[in-house]
Amino acid sequence: GWLLAAVLGALPYIFSGVLSPVDALFESMSGFTTTGSTVLTPEMFYTTPKSIMFWRSFTHWLGGMGIIVLVIAVLPYLGAGGKQLFRSEAPGPNPQGLRPRIRQTATILYTIYFGFTLVQTAALMLAGMSLYNALCNTFGTLATGGFSPHPDSIAGYDSVLVEVIILFFMICAGTNFALYFALLRKNWWAPFRDTEWKFYMAFLILGSCLVALNLLGVQGRFAGVEGVVEPTPESVAVYDTVFEALRYGSFQVVSIMTTTGYCTADFDHWPAFSRMLLVALMFIGGSAGSTGGGMKVVRIIVLAKMAYRQIELTFRPKTVRVVRINDQVIDERIQKSIFGFFVIWMAWFAFGSVVMSALGLPFESAMTSVAATLNNIGPGLEAVGATMNYTVIPAPGKLFLTLSMVLGRLELFSILVLFMPTFWRHD
Repeated sequence: GWLLAAVLGALPYIFSGVLSPVDALFESMSGFTTTGSTVLTPEMFYTTPKSIMFWRSFTHWLGGMGIIVLVIAVLPYLGAGGKQLFRSEAPGPNPQGLRPRIRQTATILYTIYFGFTLVQTAALMLAGMSLYNALCNTFGTLATGGFSPHPDSIAGYDSVLVEVIILFFMICAGTNFALYFALLRKNWWAPFRDTEWKFYMAFLILGSCLVALNLLGVQGRFAGVEGVVEPTPESVAVYDTVFEALRYGSFQVVSIMTTTGYCTADFDHWPAFSRMLLVALMFIGGSAGSTGGGMKVVRIIVLAKMAYRQIELTFRPKTVRVVRINDQVIDERIQKSIFGFFVIWMAWFAFGSVVMSALGLPFESAMTSVAATLNNIGPGLEAVGATMNYTVIPAPGKLFLTLSMVLGRLELFSILVLFMPTFWRHD
């Protein structure tokens, strides 16, 4: 269903003459998987018809909550098959239905999603945007996608109010939508009892503070060695005030960790620590059950607890300790699934980086192009940085990154099974 949607979604770009077939497929898959990587050059933002630009952003909105979830919400007769489809597409480990019937769950999710869309669109219009710009940027925000009708992304609007609105809704989009259902049922303390949400917010706040400090000049100084050039002070962007550092640092941290990919600054010219931290946040991603990509915060928590347990067993081999999340024991089967997911995820990242390097991309560009597409973020560093695009990538590289996008959105297993010979046997 997802592969077919990407092919059909590419047709408007081809029929309008805006993009070639390979570029159109790349842009379509980037939209539906809410990646936000683009092959449009800055000039094309002004020459491409608004109808095509609107379709480009609307693919985000459709893919954010999920194409299959939408189908389930519309078609009531999928039964157990619908539940399996829902679990295959829902982001994060072991997704739980909000209601006993999967169609009810899908309908609730889309109702909340649609409600957020109306509220953010109205807020952006009150902040001075036209309806067209407000809708397009809302689609990119709530789907954590990052397509904007402005060639300079959110930086092009140069408005603190717009940035605050989008930052708030990016945080909302990266939160597990099941928590909103709990709030609707007047369970006001649900987020504060949720382990994943507390870690999610802690990562965002800590990351924002660290990047802001780094942008203010708090960093080590590289003494330099023979053959290695020390960066000059002019080569890094350091802001003069705390307000500026927090404004640009917090927006970029939230945008990257929620895998939205909107930009208010060219972080490719930030100090090395800030860039390294942003790359690390790419892999964490949003919460399970959100529209965010990445590995998901809950998996990071489980992996950390598994690692702690293994370390403890080296000096207390008789200790019996279970892994818990929200006072619920995580089954060993789920733990193995999460560990297997992590290994395959990192293996694909390493393999993809080698492939992109073989196609001629420099080191940082090769690695971050794969990280940005696999984690459904959009911008990377260097040649695919915040102010750049993916036009320079050769056609084989675009097809490989297109595959990485759908692998990341459907979380590996649903796609990788197609490459297993045993999957096609009918014993």
